[in-house]
Amino acid sequence: MCYYLFIAVVLLLTFLGVIMVFSSSTVDLLSDGESPYTQLIRQGAYAVVGIATAVALSFVNAKHFPKWAFWILVAAGLLQALTLTHLGRDAGGNGGWLALGPIEFEPAEILKFSLCLWMPFAITVGKKRSVEHEGKVSGGKSFAVALVACFLSFILVMLGGDLGTGVILLMICAVAVFVGGLDIKQFWGGIVVVAAMVILLFVAHSSNRMRRIMAAYTGCEAKGAAQGVCYQVIHGQYALASGGFFGVGLGASREKWDYLPEARNDFIFAIIGEELGFVGAVIVILCFVLLGWCLINVALRMPNHPYERLVLVCVAAWTCGQATINILVVLQLLPVIGLPLPYISAGGTALISNLAAAGVCVSMMRQQDDIKRVLGSAAAANAKKKKAKKQQHRHHRMTGRTQGEQAREEGKHGYRSNSRGTGK
Repeated sequence: MCYYLFIAVVLLLTFLGVIMVFSSSTVDLLSDGESPYTQLIRQGAYAVVGIATAVALSFVNAKHFPKWAFWILVAAGLLQALTLTHLGRDAGGNGGWLALGPIEFEPAEILKFSLCLWMPFAITVGKKRSVEHEGKVSGGKSFAVALVACFLSFILVMLGGDLGTGVILLMICAVAVFVGGLDIKQFWGGIVVVAAMVILLFVAHSSNRMRRIMAAYTGCEAKGAAQGVCYQVIHGQYALASGGFFGVGLGASREKWDYLPEARNDFIFAIIGEELGFVGAVIVILCFVLLGWCLINVALRMPNHPYERLVLVCVAAWTCGQATINILVVLQLLPVIGLPLPYISAGGTALISNLAAAGVCVSMMRQQDDIKRVLGSAAAANAKKKKAKKQQHRHHRMTGRTQGEQAREEGKHGYRSNSRGTGK
């Protein structure tokens, strides 16, 4: 059930994302003198490419991903480093975009995907070597390489000023080492140290981030806040409030009329709540709950596949963790940090990376014993059915040929007997 439910949820979220991106972008496009279908075509093309990538990766044998993981991580790190050069582009105050000719994309999304593949590999190999040499899992040595890669990835992203993406990278790494078996004292000690480092180095010295935090937890009563740091959050609240239980109707949002900034990206959940109402918002939340539950449920049933189960858990942490933060930001329970809603928000790099991760998860799920047995039985039944159909077709063809030859032979003999009779 989890195998097919996971695929269905991913496809549903992707389809809903294309529809909501179209709905939330039409007004902005028209005001810029563009076709209202521009974003629909663009997001639809991204979805097609992403689904094709997911299908291709789902049929790759899971044993090949550890071989590719390191090189994917290196490539993603190099691309992220290039954003710090003249090839980099700023978006929303963050310098995390890379422009290569007419193509612009966000390497940090690829970096998330690569960490979900490589962190599990580094942890499983480190634990195996530690057991072989010392007879036990050594916390420092077993997880050192993985933690160094995580730290370097985080620094590369933070040099571009993207704290939201940096938090997701840290979340992926934390879940990987926790599930991987790091000593609980070392784990919580590391969490405290990293949290303190992030607050002191990247939050306390940024007046913009401090204003967002204060606005989220002390309210927006300060002078000028309603038209400043709180403007986006307030209009997100307006959108959710006006949606009611069933929403104002698909395409009928009022906040997308140049009131709510980033309506098709970071705050698309507010447009969902306005147009589809409480019911639509709850359906989206349930989809992410089901997605995470399916991944974790399958991972728990794969004790003999440590790499595969860690990959599933890391992808669950990335997708569901990011979705949770995005939704809590729209609900004004967290400060605005600029994270898209997975599978739904506009953007090609994020959507293709999420779908590629889903394809990898499908490949990993096929290694689980129950799923492998069911899919193997289904494949064997289909093969048997095709073989029987082929044999039946061959039998009919041979039978038809035999009957035709027999009819010709009878006709031939009958003609000869008639000839002989006529001659007499």
